[in-house]
Amino acid sequence: MLAAESAFSMLQEGLKMENYWDNLRSSWIWEELYTARNYRPAFEYGLYPGLALSAVEHYILKGRSPVTLNHGKPDHEATREAQLFSPIEYPKPDGVVSFDVPTSLYRSNTNHDHDQPSHLHLKDPTVPENVNLPKYAGPEARYCPARVYEYIPDETGDLKLQINAQNCLHCKVILFCVPGSILS
Repeated sequence: MLAAESAFSMLQEGLKMENYWDNLRSSWIWEELYTARNYRPAFEYGLYPGLALSAVEHYILKGRSPVTLNHGKPDHEATREAQLFSPIEYPKPDGVVSFDVPTSLYRSNTNHDHDQPSHLHLKDPTVPENVNLPKYAGPEARYCPARVYEYIPDETGDLKLQINAQNCLHCKVILFCVPGSILS
């Protein structure tokens, strides 16, 4: 809403979008994000130190810590080999709390033509099949909430990455979570 209000006032009064940043910094959203900024980075030190640091941050400092903890490494560097894990069997969507991908896409109101040129381009088209699939079990297909990236068998039975750009929600999860930054 803050972005919409700022854009509307910019159009009405000819202001610049710096108005948005001022509105954001003076809002309850900024205050809430600022007070919670150290919770996730605290767990870079391990479970128990993370719990202790988070407790101090929450109960004693009340989110007003004089320091801001940094994340240890980017998300994509934390991705580990698939052989270290066992597959997770998720329950089928129930249509009440959880929904299938086509229903969720419809509700997102994202609109792309099926024949429009793709905005998603691979830096090296061989990386998904030759690196990510054998080493990480194709994280692109699991991270993407809209099933934009899908491994499907080709004529020979080998799995190939198919990009369904018309489903894209522009969440950018692939840029942050998949090793090797596969998109250009």
